[in-house]
Amino acid sequence: MRRILVALALASLPTLIAAQNTATNDRLNLDLYWEYETVSDPQLSPDGAQIIYTRGWLDKINDKRESSLWIMNADGGKNRFLARGSNARWSPNGDRIVYTAQGDPKGSQIFVRYMDAEGATSQLTHVTEAPANVTWSPDGQSIAFAMKVEKKNNWAIKMPERPEGAKWVETPRIVERLDYRQDGQGFNDDGFRHLFVVPATGGTPRQLTNGDWDHNGVEFTPDGKQILFTSLRVPDAEYQFRESEIYSVNVDSGAITQLTRRKGPDGNPKVSPDGKLVAYTGMDASRNTWTDSKLYVMNIDGSNPRLVSGDWDRSPSNIQWKADGTGVYFTAQDTGSQNLYVLPMAGVRADVVQPVTKGTYMLTTTSVSKTGKAVGVLTSMQMPPDIVTYDVAKPDQVKQLTAVNDDILKGKKLGAVKEMWYTAPDGLKIQGWYITPPDFDAAKKYPMQLHIHGGPHSMYGVGFNYGWQEMAANGYVILYTNPRGSTGYGSEFGNRINNAYPSKDYDDLMAGVDELLKKGFIDERNMFVTGCSGGGVLTAWTVGKTDRFAAASANCPVIDWVSFVGTTDGAGWYNNFARLPWEDPSEHIKRSPLTYVANVKTPTMLMTGVQDLRTPMPQTEQFYSALKLLKVPTAMVRFNNEWHGTTSTPSNFIRTQLYLRYWFDKYKRGANVTTTSSPQR
Repeated sequence: MRRILVALALASLPTLIAAQNTATNDRLNLDLYWEYETVSDPQLSPDGAQIIYTRGWLDKINDKRESSLWIMNADGGKNRFLARGSNARWSPNGDRIVYTAQGDPKGSQIFVRYMDAEGATSQLTHVTEAPANVTWSPDGQSIAFAMKVEKKNNWAIKMPERPEGAKWVETPRIVERLDYRQDGQGFNDDGFRHLFVVPATGGTPRQLTNGDWDHNGVEFTPDGKQILFTSLRVPDAEYQFRESEIYSVNVDSGAITQLTRRKGPDGNPKVSPDGKLVAYTGMDASRNTWTDSKLYVMNIDGSNPRLVSGDWDRSPSNIQWKADGTGVYFTAQDTGSQNLYVLPMAGVRADVVQPVTKGTYMLTTTSVSKTGKAVGVLTSMQMPPDIVTYDVAKPDQVKQLTAVNDDILKGKKLGAVKEMWYTAPDGLKIQGWYITPPDFDAAKKYPMQLHIHGGPHSMYGVGFNYGWQEMAANGYVILYTNPRGSTGYGSEFGNRINNAYPSKDYDDLMAGVDELLKKGFIDERNMFVTGCSGGGVLTAWTVGKTDRFAAASANCPVIDWVSFVGTTDGAGWYNNFARLPWEDPSEHIKRSPLTYVANVKTPTMLMTGVQDLRTPMPQTEQFYSALKLLKVPTAMVRFNNEWHGTTSTPSNFIRTQLYLRYWFDKYKRGANVTTTSSPQR
């Protein structure tokens, strides 16, 4: 009888495996992530006939992200690979493109490619530092760019003569600048960024700017005689908090003229088509931690600067003049979405910001032609980013031109995304969203993950998120909200955490959890919380204030503000407190998660990149040591090849997903938990 039962069981095994595969093959998984592609930076040719864009992909052999240039007709036809590289820009008459790619010597170099049938390509530069802001001159005869110029700090000391064959230790690095390192770069005190021009046919780059200051951005005047840029060319510039000015440099003589003089940051200059006006962004000086920037206009010589965006309280970006100079297009975020706006400069509705597109999506419009044809990148809740085009006169008719991830998403069930608004304890309205697992059943109870954004001044939006969808495919409900301090809701909302972060936004987050619980499908015993950077701060703060979560992962956090402000990559954080810590550390201590570590009962993992300079590893180590001493279940995961964050390396994105799920699954409470974990390698 037993032999018969075994035979029956073996006979039914293929059916069981097939049933399991049917249940899991329609889910998003991490194996597919290696095939996930990105698109960015689409640029219309001057005649509006073609679009060139950057297509990103993952090199699974070398575990890194790569990019290539692709080109297609303006209607999406004849979409094809063009060259390895990125940051492509059309020449003024469309006969060539300039772009950056790996060259000789090793590193990023500037290339020019002719867009005829021959497609001849020339490497223009042979520099040792990476060029940035690569821009054509209006006549197409030269190319301007920004690049760091080395200036090492060497003291004139005389060492004893080194004996023959001696192997002395490397010379120490001498640091004397206030801001001497940058996350993602490392030490950056060995030079300053300057502007250069190089002939479009190749040659030696000619340096235009000088001095011990950084110079950012390249904006030619229509006659090609001047380049506008942003800098702060004053003594003790590094001690000026949130200050920058707009300047112009004469391309022939190198003479520099300061155009703005307002107290507060000014930048992103864009010259009008007739060369008479400059549109730019800025704000009045303030100690507020967040203020939305405004749109200004001045004459080309810097005279008559004036605010033109009025009371409109969102931050403009990607500024572009209309071809006839009657208005300015720009991108802005608002309540979780991102759209194109226009500010007319003449007529009945002059100086009144008007929306061009009005979609519930994240749309980055990168190029608008003279005829009003626009191209950009659009992503929505269940649509990864793709290239789209539309006419600004008919913005509701958006046409998708690429579908770079349709192959891996075909047949996959994605989690539904729902918006919710709720009320914080003090009456403030907060926006959030939640993702439910595929084949969701509201009658069941699901474990929940609360994800908290960093910044803290940033915004969760309505774009596609692979990581969250993959978590939902494994049976979790994902909750994410924009508590006070988030951008996209105006200056007052963003500044509500001034000298209060992370206590007030914590209240908003917990109110969001309570609102989701009212819907009845969350297993209250199995709620989890995580976030990186500012989200890591709030996660560490949360476990010190409540034990309602079954487990937590505080990633790349700040734990102790007293030690953090002097060890992060920039001295600006000193200004986010009412007093300096050596004058009065009480606010720093009160706002530090470390102060409340004795309250923590929640199993708390910490994940941080070993190269992190923004929230350095010692912050993580402090919390880990304290939790371990208190015998709170904890683990410290130290990510290799990562600066700030844990997901820039493709395999580390996958590890982040798996470590989170491992930790949360390990500490799930009870047996009645709905999960549908798909097998992973």
